[in-house]
Amino acid sequence: MAGLIVYFSRRHQNYVNGVIRDLKVGNTEIAARMIQKHTKADLFRIEPLQEYSKDYNECIAQAQADQRRDARPELKSYPEEIEKYDTIYLGYPNYWSTMPMAVFTFLEHYDLTGKRICPFCTHEGSGMGSSETDIRKICPGAAVEKGLAIHGAEVDKAEPETEKWLESLR
Repeated sequence: MAGLIVYFSRRHQNYVNGVIRDLKVGNTEIAARMIQKHTKADLFRIEPLQEYSKDYNECIAQAQADQRRDARPELKSYPEEIEKYDTIYLGYPNYWSTMPMAVFTFLEHYDLTGKRICPFCTHEGSGMGSSETDIRKICPGAAVEKGLAIHGAEVDKAEPETEKWLESLR
């Protein structure tokens, strides 16, 4: 069986080390590609049908509103054959102590019983938050491993800790 890296990542304006920066590639995508380099797993990007604004402050307002109303945004697509994967590396930025609502949409779309979920997130100081607990609630039949929290501003330097985390999963 193979592995699948499923991730939500946001480029454009992002909060990085206390300032707003325009990112060509989102931090979580950088982490996902790093994991792919070491695992050779397939990649799938979670994309909401209605994308968040490129403007950081507007994006924050939209994402907070989604979280407050417990929204499940419609996604552009889903992987065709999730059954063939035994391990899912699940990546996302930490949004107010958990995952973006689009990640909830993705997880609730499938019965992931019997799958191994290895969560990783990028953050600016809040670590994994409650996301591991949230994943366990949504996917009670899956084995949810200890996650990897990567400081977003340091994602380019996170290869050693990523390799160590991947080794701990073997």
